[in-house]
Amino acid sequence: MTTQELKKLNEDLWSAATKMRADSDLKLNEIDTPILGLIFLKFADNKYTLVEKDIDAELKKQENSRRQRPVDEIAIEKCGFYLPRKARYNYLLNLPEEKDIAKAIKEAMDEIESFKPELKDVLPQDEYFALSRIDSSLLKTLLKNFSDIPVTASGDIFGKIYEFFLGKFAMSEGQGGGEFYTPTSVVKYMVEVIEPYQGTVFDPACGSGGMFVQCSNFVDRRKTKQSTTEEKDLFVYGAEKTLATVKLAKMNIVVNGLRGSIKQANAYYEDAHDSFGKFDYIMANPPFNVKDVNYDRIKEDKRFSTYGIPQNKSAKTKKKKEGEVNLVPNGNYLWINLFATSLKPNGKAALVMPNSASDARHSERDIRETLIKKGLISQMVTLSSNMFNTVTLPASLWFFDKSKEVIDFETEKDKIKILFVDARNVYRQIDRAHREFTQEQIWNLGVITSLHHKKEHRFMGLVHQYIESVQSTFHYCKESYEQFTETYDELAIAFSKWYLQADISKAQKKRANEEQLSDFVINHKKFEQDSPYISVFVKAEKALNEYFKKGDSKNSSQRKLTEILTAFDTEKKAVKKDFDKQFRNFEKLHKFAEKELRDKDDKVWKALPSLKNLRRLLDAFIEYTNEQINREPIVTDETEGKSAIYFAKQIQWLQERFPEGKYEDVIGLCKVASYDDIEEQDFSLNSGRYVGVVIEEDGMTEEEFLNSISKLSSNLFELNKDSEVLSSNIKLNLTKIVSNEN
Repeated sequence: MTTQELKKLNEDLWSAATKMRADSDLKLNEIDTPILGLIFLKFADNKYTLVEKDIDAELKKQENSRRQRPVDEIAIEKCGFYLPRKARYNYLLNLPEEKDIAKAIKEAMDEIESFKPELKDVLPQDEYFALSRIDSSLLKTLLKNFSDIPVTASGDIFGKIYEFFLGKFAMSEGQGGGEFYTPTSVVKYMVEVIEPYQGTVFDPACGSGGMFVQCSNFVDRRKTKQSTTEEKDLFVYGAEKTLATVKLAKMNIVVNGLRGSIKQANAYYEDAHDSFGKFDYIMANPPFNVKDVNYDRIKEDKRFSTYGIPQNKSAKTKKKKEGEVNLVPNGNYLWINLFATSLKPNGKAALVMPNSASDARHSERDIRETLIKKGLISQMVTLSSNMFNTVTLPASLWFFDKSKEVIDFETEKDKIKILFVDARNVYRQIDRAHREFTQEQIWNLGVITSLHHKKEHRFMGLVHQYIESVQSTFHYCKESYEQFTETYDELAIAFSKWYLQADISKAQKKRANEEQLSDFVINHKKFEQDSPYISVFVKAEKALNEYFKKGDSKNSSQRKLTEILTAFDTEKKAVKKDFDKQFRNFEKLHKFAEKELRDKDDKVWKALPSLKNLRRLLDAFIEYTNEQINREPIVTDETEGKSAIYFAKQIQWLQERFPEGKYEDVIGLCKVASYDDIEEQDFSLNSGRYVGVVIEEDGMTEEEFLNSISKLSSNLFELNKDSEVLSSNIKLNLTKIVSNEN
């Protein structure tokens, strides 16, 4: 499912939800739970459908066996839950309208809960009676609309639909919307850095559980073929202050096959999971800049006090009035403390914070200094603005690694190193107001961390992966080229034939010769298979085959191949430029023929191939060989819809910055700072202070900028030519007018 298809599906589902609200007597905040419950039911049914054959096969295998297990036990093992017949989506969808559908949905939810204790009292049940109170057909309509969610839709899409609906409901209720979730691409990057393969994952502000889902997806992607266990070795712990959101999170982790414990709690005042020193991984996007936390209620809590609690300068000396409450000036560092203190000795954490937290002053600066001296902060990443759907506030990612903790600062100061990454110019523009990471950008940024950790094999493995993608998409370049040149030759020959055979006056032929159009078609030579482009194509294809034949994925071999791919890309640009020029000649000839030479009864003219067909094939060639593919990425296959050149660009991006396949500081991108470096910056954790000045403020690479200028220059050149012709015609016409008047 492409991004555009998902967007349309979201809009259709939301349209159905708002129509239902208009047809009922309920407020918008009264329909969110039952609607999200039906979305859960649809996704649960989708997942169950995908493993149903495995469940049936296991049942048949155990037929007449003394050890035969019940179907629900097998289903839970294979799928994580069991759906009885009357809880299947199609059963409910196909119920006749005279049936009590609200009652049927309630019974379905009740049956699911009976086989999955974790969902007890979580799924909506009685809420469906309120929806059908005025119009009994509303639920039937809603079931039909939600049936459009494709069976192959992954848990990732499930989270995106949840995300969309949660944001809509929240904004309709006058809330910030963004408090519920973090954009998927940002979460994917956080997961890529901390790599939660197995163990316990904690999110004290879990919202609908999106962080947990991405952890699950990460494990699925990295799972080895030797894995024999069906169940993921992950256990998730979450806390959320809103009960309705807690229920959503529970539904979300169940449909994604995760085990976990989600509790309702206000993390400032309640330690729902006894979190101190307990977890392997922590991931969270907590609410920013909260200013109403009661200092007196948390000052003795070791979760917050271990590294210091933020407080106003005057709080210690100012005499408190009767009934007055001491407030923490900003809650950001309470969350930072919570993550640092909740880790096991080898634990890792990733959290989202506003950029302002990286440079906060006063007591927050002192806490930051303490954390740095403890060696807990392993990496800082500055994100581009507009990465979040409902706010433009720029944010940073903080990464902790408890295994790097410094016991004695005086003797271990040299061990303190922090990797700073400035990712402000790394993004894909979705629309005017929103940006995201592509999957390749996530991998490219993630491999910087791997190189910093001396895992050079990850770098070469990623480059190898891109080379595989180049090979699998390389044939499109040649096919598009051949389609274009065949049609180009056909059209040129047809124009030439028409020009020579048509009944054209001497004056018209003279005009055509003056425009150099007759020479263009009469002297046209067919594109040969040994053209420079084809020879470079053959060389690149041969180099790819040799690379895979040798099985040598060392950095030196990869760089040698990249040089050939770069030469191919350079030649492709020259050919594209020539194609553009030739096509403009065709357009010019066509316009001239339309105006000066056309004979409406000319059969040769009518037999000419369509110029539009040539334009389409030219566009296809340019699309497949262009350095930036504009088509939307495919959700189910992150590499589909992208060209060989696109993947070659990813290789070039990596090798230009890390030519030896090892970590090195890159101006404008990354820098490993020592304790002395950080102390010199007064313990600021703002990446921009360390990595250097970013030249490409518009997010373009140097090559992309030059390509853009080249296109603009070409357009300007053509406009100037048109202007000269227009000016000449105006002058000629004015002369004729003046002559006639005289």
